[in-house]
Amino acid sequence: MRSTRSTTRKRSLADLLTGLTAVLGLVVLGLFCPAVAQARSPGVLATGLHIADGRLVEGNGNDFVMRGVNHAHTWYPSRTQSLADVKALGANTVRVVLADGHRWSANSATDVANVVAQCKANRLICVLEVHDTTGYGEDSAAGTLDEAADYWIGLKSVLAGQENYIVINIGNEPWGNTDPAGWTAPTIAAVQKLRNAGFQHTIMVDAPNWGQDWQGVMRANAQSVYAADTTGNLIFSIHMYSVFDTAQEITDYLNAFVNAKLPIVIGEFGGPADQYGDPDEDTMMATAVQLKLGYLAWSWSGNTDPILDLALNFDPKQLSSWGQRIFNGVNGIAQTSKEATVYGGTSADTQAPTAPGTPAASAVTATSVTLGWTAATDNVGVAGYDVVRISGGTETDAAASTTNSVTVTGLTASTAYTFAVYARDAAGNRSARSATVNVTTGSAPTGICSVAYRIVGEWPGGFQGGITLRNTGTAAINGWKLVFAFADGQTVSNMWGGTATQSGGTVSVAPASYTSTVPAGGSVDVGFIGTEGATNTAPTAFTLNGSACTLS
Repeated sequence: MRSTRSTTRKRSLADLLTGLTAVLGLVVLGLFCPAVAQARSPGVLATGLHIADGRLVEGNGNDFVMRGVNHAHTWYPSRTQSLADVKALGANTVRVVLADGHRWSANSATDVANVVAQCKANRLICVLEVHDTTGYGEDSAAGTLDEAADYWIGLKSVLAGQENYIVINIGNEPWGNTDPAGWTAPTIAAVQKLRNAGFQHTIMVDAPNWGQDWQGVMRANAQSVYAADTTGNLIFSIHMYSVFDTAQEITDYLNAFVNAKLPIVIGEFGGPADQYGDPDEDTMMATAVQLKLGYLAWSWSGNTDPILDLALNFDPKQLSSWGQRIFNGVNGIAQTSKEATVYGGTSADTQAPTAPGTPAASAVTATSVTLGWTAATDNVGVAGYDVVRISGGTETDAAASTTNSVTVTGLTASTAYTFAVYARDAAGNRSARSATVNVTTGSAPTGICSVAYRIVGEWPGGFQGGITLRNTGTAAINGWKLVFAFADGQTVSNMWGGTATQSGGTVSVAPASYTSTVPAGGSVDVGFIGTEGATNTAPTAFTLNGSACTLS
């Protein structure tokens, strides 16, 4: 969880060392591989969204793969327009934060009914969750899963009959790092309490360890929890933040559930680095696509630290770099989301868009290139574009965009590449491939640093900027000062990832504790909110500890 009230990540070094001991013990005992789930008789399957053969499916049996975001409704109850905004950006699901009254004021039955109606009006699947349980056992303010189950039972009149449209996430991150083994029995009891009350909905359960299960309790006990649900309509939710900072950790965890035919979704995840580590969101998203698993990014807007805001100020026109990654990046929502068929997601539209124009390359650097092309046309409308890298007969996803241009990053210096573009519509029809363009990246910089400066979003009088500082040398940089100058009177009003001081147009940035070390070949990101006048020219030079950096 990244609470709207705090973005603190709940993982101390002592906890991790203790957890590592527990994890090693589980590996030795062979408990980290859940047994294969036993199939339920079709006769006990719930109507609407349900589980079949380890996968979340709709009432008609079609796979449903969640692609969406979390929205902090309980703290921002007037922001229901957010549901329409995330839908317009391509999401098919929204996870809605509610409260049962233990810690925050309870969302009433009328309010919850309105949320469900808004989800349906915007053709979204709605995951409803109680947030009061967050960190139980470690956070004294947290409520229990039993209390959360009682809250859901109190809402039965507005939830019954909505099985096609909603999933009930009993409680958010319902156990902290203190004795997480205590998670299993209350989780089973809460599931059974809802079933005994007549709920036939698909139920979602979160992991302990503040949702990240770094001690492996959910992974080891998933089969017993699943078996306790007589309907079999239970899906597990793992939250992936800085605990999951390597590809191996991510793929191992998700494949353990898939191989056991136990349904799982990434119910929350983050990408921006913090003092505890740098989550590997690229692998999270790529593995979810490969395994056809759902993911729900944290969170739309309203975080105390905007580093985890997908949109600033709840404005879909002000997507942060994190928001651009989630909605428009490779394996992102725009590229991979499909609307639930209950809303007509298998529409009669079978006509593909026309092929985009031949891409043209500009702004070629050692590690990136900007591609632009003539827009495609479609009988209904073009939803987006997929840029692919071609090598022989193989295509690799390179970028995605909702407009007819994109910057492809992460390239290797002095290397020849071939790119092409596909267009796609909302029904999932894909165009023929465009003609190709050949690009050779520039030479590697000779200095020790490169800087990528970008405008993430602009609005009257203000903007969000992002800076990626890359260490191009062979040794780690420990402690740094980055200096640049604005030419048009811009000022920095708020910064994350660093601390800014400004004199006239000159800005000096000192690192935050978690960005102070830049490993050789690695990078750190700094974001900021700034004010602007009529023009907003990008800085043309950057120095790191007094030495010039190249621009990328």
